[in-house]
Amino acid sequence: MKLIDIIKRRKSVRKFLTRPVPREDIIKCIEAARLAPSAHNLQPWRFIVIDEGELKRAFSEAVCSGIYSRTRFIERAPAVIVILAKLDLITSRVAKAVQGTAFYLIDLGIAGEHIVLQAQELGLGTCWIGWFNARKAAKFLKVPQGYRVVSMIAMGYPAQGGVKHKQDLPLEEILFFNNEAGKKLS
Repeated sequence: MKLIDIIKRRKSVRKFLTRPVPREDIIKCIEAARLAPSAHNLQPWRFIVIDEGELKRAFSEAVCSGIYSRTRFIERAPAVIVILAKLDLITSRVAKAVQGTAFYLIDLGIAGEHIVLQAQELGLGTCWIGWFNARKAAKFLKVPQGYRVVSMIAMGYPAQGGVKHKQDLPLEEILFFNNEAGKKLS
């Protein structure tokens, strides 16, 4: 299958079959993330996989309660990948101070996208999760200082009705060459 076909088929999945995801497939997805490019090749990503039912239930209850309850569905995903950033890299701190951009977030976004595309190729569904209590997640997982929980990816085999279809903007609304942007952006 061509990459563009994998990209077109990839959708956010919020309902999963109870069938477990083989750890070999999870490892293939993490391997794809490991190969992602990063600023100054710092590779700031770390991954914690939660695939044990009771632990996942307790984790979901801890980090997806109250205002975060919309993402409580992670409890029913066969696997949840928690994405951490290693923050104590001097180059990252200097770059953020000079450039005003937290490059580790870009790096983690690239690595996470590698995960979801590899998962799609393997027939797995995924959903990026950014809406959760990151402090409680770090506490629950006993994440040491110097690391930050940034996002999660729910993973499993899609169940019927688990995919929300989205309307993508047309190319002409998002693509500009050279000096066109100033004239066309509104």
